[in-house]
Amino acid sequence: MLPRPTTPGGHFLPKSFVGEATPFRVTAFREGHDRIGVHVRLTSPSGDVSLHRLRPLHDGFDRWETLVAPLEQGVWTFRYEVFGDDFATWEHAADLKIAAGVDSALMRETGAALFTDAARDKTRPAPERRALESAAASLRDETVTDAEALDVVRDPDLARFFTARPVMSLVTVGQDLRLLVERERAGVGAWYEFFPRSEGARLMKDGSIKSGTFRTAMKRLPGVAAMGFDVVYLVPIHPIGVINRKGRNNTLQALPEDPGSPYAIGSADGGHDAIHRELGTPADFRAFVRAAQAEGLEVALDLALQAAPDHPWVAEHPEWFTTLPDGSIAYAENPPKKYQDIYPLNFDNDPAGIYAEMLRIVMHWVGQGVKIFRVDNPHTKPLQFWEWLIARVNVADPDVIFLSEAFTRPAVMQALASVGFQQSYTYFTWRNTKEELEEFLASVSHDTSDFMRPNLFVNTHDILTEYLQFGGRAGYAIRAAIAATAAPTWGVYAGYELFENVARPGSEENIDNEKYEFKLRDWDAAEARGDSLAPFLRRLNEIRRDHPSLLQLRNLSIHWSDDDAILVYSKHIDAALSPTGRADTVIVIVNVDPHSARETMVHLDTRVWGVAPGDAYDVEDLVTGDRWTWSDHNFVRLDAFTRPVHILHVKERS
Repeated sequence: MLPRPTTPGGHFLPKSFVGEATPFRVTAFREGHDRIGVHVRLTSPSGDVSLHRLRPLHDGFDRWETLVAPLEQGVWTFRYEVFGDDFATWEHAADLKIAAGVDSALMRETGAALFTDAARDKTRPAPERRALESAAASLRDETVTDAEALDVVRDPDLARFFTARPVMSLVTVGQDLRLLVERERAGVGAWYEFFPRSEGARLMKDGSIKSGTFRTAMKRLPGVAAMGFDVVYLVPIHPIGVINRKGRNNTLQALPEDPGSPYAIGSADGGHDAIHRELGTPADFRAFVRAAQAEGLEVALDLALQAAPDHPWVAEHPEWFTTLPDGSIAYAENPPKKYQDIYPLNFDNDPAGIYAEMLRIVMHWVGQGVKIFRVDNPHTKPLQFWEWLIARVNVADPDVIFLSEAFTRPAVMQALASVGFQQSYTYFTWRNTKEELEEFLASVSHDTSDFMRPNLFVNTHDILTEYLQFGGRAGYAIRAAIAATAAPTWGVYAGYELFENVARPGSEENIDNEKYEFKLRDWDAAEARGDSLAPFLRRLNEIRRDHPSLLQLRNLSIHWSDDDAILVYSKHIDAALSPTGRADTVIVIVNVDPHSARETMVHLDTRVWGVAPGDAYDVEDLVTGDRWTWSDHNFVRLDAFTRPVHILHVKERS
């Protein structure tokens, strides 16, 4: 097994984020029966060096692990160092032999000599050195019986001294490896997507709709922040093409009042560095960014590298596109979908020119205050382009984050993450059953977590799954609860809180899709009527902020239930790794069938959070406030219509 953290093939840097409890794992062994120790030597970007002792996983496969939460952004180096652990070897042999009356005198003198040598180490604290000298004297004292000598062998304080500062022999040093530690938002956040043109849009007397602007969209920001979101993600804000503009529901003929798809970027008004005139001016956009920041929100901008037929690139750089045998330019397709209003870029014709222009575009928006980009369909562009672009942007500004919207084959998704994307869309939206979710959550939390960070969007402007179409309000609550608690980054598309679940017939896409028209929504009225999921979303984000275990990716443990619709998992963080200085454990139990009430027994491996099997502990439901005393086997009843989920905090007993 390759030392972890690593990436497939080991060619790219594995990733962590500031404060993430990162597993360092290696396989290490030696011949014979002598014991070994393993530690990892970490060097921070600023040059600070620290040693961290690994523990054996006790799985019989010679695997060792420790968790470290790096607190400095940048590239860290680490290497594993394996050594003969002289104390552990002696302790193991002495415990067996002295108890059996075999070579007792030899074992006692060997231990005494070990303690005496260790006590000569002036870098050990004085109380520790005195304790070691006392232990050596006891082992050599003929009036001390073998039974009493065993107390020295088994003294936990002595063992701790040698764990913290081992006596080593035959040290083997591994190669230097690297770990990229990015800012916290690269791995933690709650995203809210909206179309700025719909926020503040008004129905006019003649039946037309007047577009919202950045100024009117600002008025939505307090509501988004009040729900506890951290990132507000905007679909493309650039001029929309006129040629082949799409009408409502992706029709080929647009009416004069149809706004068109914001993904058909570019017109006579400009391209990717311009702003759609109905949204406002560059100054208005910068004001929007400042208003978001004042609410504690970061702005994420859609990066869709494609062009409308009337984009300036088409006239200035026709070589950037694919010309068909009939002389026409190929438009975009995602069979059976066709996008006659979009020309995809062809990176093979002028890679140097295209690369330079895309870098210019990204850095332009970084200069406008944007540090997060959601990238549309990155799997349709070359991997080497993304490796090149992300690396150069992050050299200029290491705080910039790229989210990969690549719903494609696993190898391609993982390759995009490996070459630099900080976050990735996943198959979460299509994983609905207990069995599917167990496999999915275990995979993204452990198998690929060294290099691929999932962003669990519950829906998007292009995706309305059958589960949401037919799951009703319960389905919406269930999916949000899982997304918000299973991964540290999740997101929703505006309208989710209003249960917008009507699909275009035969598709997994909203009817009257906002991509092709304005949406008029009255958020406050819906919440006042009790017809909004906003209070529940707010509570989920409050729970996340209060419980650091939920803001970690690699700490998810799957547990068991007797019902094929009851999903059970927990997240735990030890006090030493928690930013609060306190251990935190959350147990999540979800009825994933949105149409039923389920009663079952759940079975928990309580050792995950340090409770012995069979021992009692107290839990509090963070949604309802109910409290119970639980053990490792517990009865639950979850009614999808009234209480589809338990989010339980394990309370510390005084």
